Order: sequence, then structure tokens, then C-alpha cells
Amino acid sequence: MEKKGNILMQRYELGRVLGQGTFAKVYHGRNLRTNQSVAIKVIDKEKILKVGMIDQIKREISVMRLVRHPNVVQLYEVMASKTKIYFAMEYVKGGELFNKIVKGKLKEDIARKYFQQLISAIDFCHSRGVYHRDLKPENLLLDENGNLKISDFGLSALWDSRRQDGLLHTTCGTPAYVAPEVIHKKGYDGAKADIWSCGVVLFVLMAAYLPFQDLNIMEMYRKISKGEFKCPQWFSPEVRKLLSKILDPNPSTRITLAKIMENSWFKKGFKPVEMVQNQQEEEKTVSFGDVHAAFGSSLDEETSEKKTEDTANTNSMKPTCLNAFDIISLSPGFNLSPLFEKDNERKSESRFTTTKPASAIVSKLEEIAEMESFKVKKKDGMVKLQGSKSGRKGHLAIDAEIFEVTPSFYVVEVKKAAGDTLEYQKFCNQELRPSLKDIVWTWQEGDQQQQQQLLPQPV
Repeated sequence: MEKKGNILMQRYELGRVLGQGTFAKVYHGRNLRTNQSVAIKVIDKEKILKVGMIDQIKREISVMRLVRHPNVVQLYEVMASKTKIYFAMEYVKGGELFNKIVKGKLKEDIARKYFQQLISAIDFCHSRGVYHRDLKPENLLLDENGNLKISDFGLSALWDSRRQDGLLHTTCGTPAYVAPEVIHKKGYDGAKADIWSCGVVLFVLMAAYLPFQDLNIMEMYRKISKGEFKCPQWFSPEVRKLLSKILDPNPSTRITLAKIMENSWFKKGFKPVEMVQNQQEEEKTVSFGDVHAAFGSSLDEETSEKKTEDTANTNSMKPTCLNAFDIISLSPGFNLSPLFEKDNERKSESRFTTTKPASAIVSKLEEIAEMESFKVKKKDGMVKLQGSKSGRKGHLAIDAEIFEVTPSFYVVEVKKAAGDTLEYQKFCNQELRPSLKDIVWTWQEGDQQQQQQLLPQPV
């Protein structure tokens, strides 16, 4: 770190470590000019470069610049050295809201106050085109005055992240707090999904336990998908009614933030945040220059070198990383599709697992393509095979998407993109499977009842 003694960049005095993650440490700090306490997040550039998290960090910086609200942890400054990125952020010393809930349920008035501040802040985020996507008590902090502060925008999405269908598609968040449509994996409205999570937070604040709790994760997802929950007897009728509107499994009929703020129970003692001065300060101070500066020449050079290495290796690919939701949904025992789809809606597809690197997987697919006169296109973990011969329903096209579970364990999903199903199945059985036998660990069929386990079982 660039510091003399415990001085960082001649601007901050660094103190004790507040927390530590895989890619970053958070220190208590003091602004040397104003004497203000701050939290300094130190991110290792090399580590995030290796795992492809550059865009995520850039997005987190951009998002925190956009959402300057009294109930959102504020980002003051972004600095960088050749090897590190530094976030100087608001120091929130009251700890996580979760720590209060661990001690027991909150009184209705206290829970309402936190819920009001949460809704106010999320409404502001949505007005700026920002969706948090991981709202839970662990990401809600309290300042010295007991006011709520939303933190951790690492999984957030911006309005322009939506696909052509106008929806977000990345399955993320914390399982017990995510909306049914997120689990469904068919696309979702980020605002509607955040509203659901706010409802779960309200329930937890007042009950001190989760509304959709179950030791069996499949059963928990079934309850979420159906909106099945039961309020404890101490919940007032007004709270019960509001929760039934928020925890509506149908996003199209779920209550909006505007309607929540018009609710009589919500409005009790509610003091809207005055944003005029805040917005004026924002216009003066917000700059996206430091977003790019933080990833300046040193990182650009590293990225350029990495690209050169990748170009030299024609088999180089960047597999998609699987999160917990993806792994659960791909495992036969936890397949969620029956909750949402009819049998005839499910696509014919196969998956196999392998311990071979992505380059070896791609090489094998290229060999098969060459033998069968298929054209090959590669991009972002996807290998597309396009047949040269016209069959009963046009040219056969196959997509093979590579997912990284761990650096030494991959899942490859193979499915028909175009052409005749019988021709596809014949090709898989006679050509694809035999040619891949040297790298495949296990196969899983998407259209058979008898399935092999996708993931390794504990010994």
C-alpha cells in the first residue's frame, strides 16, 4: 500500500481492520484534512483481474456515485496505485441491522422506521436506474443515531443492464430473500424483485425469523414460488395486509413502491427525506473520472498483456462462473423447472461435467466440428457449432456453453439451437458422446427421467 507509516496517499490515516474478504480489506480511517472517520476499502487489482471482476468493481463505483441518499452508505473518493484500488467510504459504526434481529424481534414502531428508511432509499435508487438485488439485514447498517444505511452494491444492476426484453437475467442475491421470478430464471424486473426483498426484510424485522424458512432448499423454493408464508399472531392486521401485497409471487400484481408509500401503516410518523440540498451537492461532486482513473494505465497494461496471451492461445475462453442458484438449478435433485414449466415446454439438452480446463473442452469441440464439417464460433464461454448440410428442418446448430464451478471443475451445457431434434439426438449419440469420452466425467440428460448426478457426491 502507498502509505508512510499508516498514512495513505497523504490523505488518510489508516487504523484497525474492520473486515476482510477474498479480494478486499476494509480499514477504519481518518481524513487528515477534516478529521472525519471513514472506512477505507482496499481492493487487490491483480486478484480481480484474474477472476474477471473488473466490470463488477467499475459498476459498484458508478452505482455508489449515482445513489447519494441519507440512507445509503456514501462513497467519498476513489484512489488507485499500480496494484491497489481504494474506496474512501462513509464509516457507519452502528453495525449491521442483522445484529439487532439476532437478539429478538423488533417492536412494530422501530421496524416501521427502518422499513420506511429502506423503502425511501430504494425508491431513490430506482429513480436513478439502480437495482440493489441483494437486500437483507446483513447489508443494512446503522449509524450512531440509529438510522439505516444500505450497503454492498456489489451485485447491483443499472437500468441499461436490461436485455432487449426489458428484463434482467442474472440470478443473484441471497436465496431466502430473492423473488420467485429471480429463481424462475426467465428474466425479471429489478424494481419488482427489490420490493419482494424489502417485504422479506420487514417480516424478519418483526418476527426475527424468515417467512419462507425450510431445511429443505427445494421446499423453501416451492414456498417462495407459491408465496406461502404465515404471519405470527403478534403481527397487526395492517402489517399482514401490506405483506400479502408485497410478497405476491406474481410480479405483475405485486404492490409498487409508490403504493407502499401511500399505505396508511407505512405513513405513520414517516418523514420524507429532503433531497434538494443533497442533489445540488451531487451535481457539484459526482464525477465518473475516478472510475476510469482507478483502472488506469497499470491495469490497462495488465489487461492488454492478458489479451495478448489469450490471442496467442486460440483455445482460450472465459467460462461463465456459476453462482449458488445456477448450481442448484442444474443439479437434478434441485431442478426447479417443474415449478414453472410444463413438460412439453422443457428444451432438449444435455450437460456434462469435467475436470479438464476450458481450453481442452474447446479443443475437443473444435476437433468434432472439423470431422463433421461444422463451422465454429466462440465467444464468452459459448461455443457454437453450425452444420454445413441442410437436414429435415434446416441446418443443425448446437450450442455448448462452458461454466466454471471451481478452477478445476466445469459444467458444459449442450443443446440444440436449430434443426431437427432426431438429427440432433443421432449426432449426440453417434458422434458427440464418443468423441468427448476422454474429457467427460459424468453426463446429465435434460430430457430423461433417469438422470446421473451432475455434481460430485460427498464421500
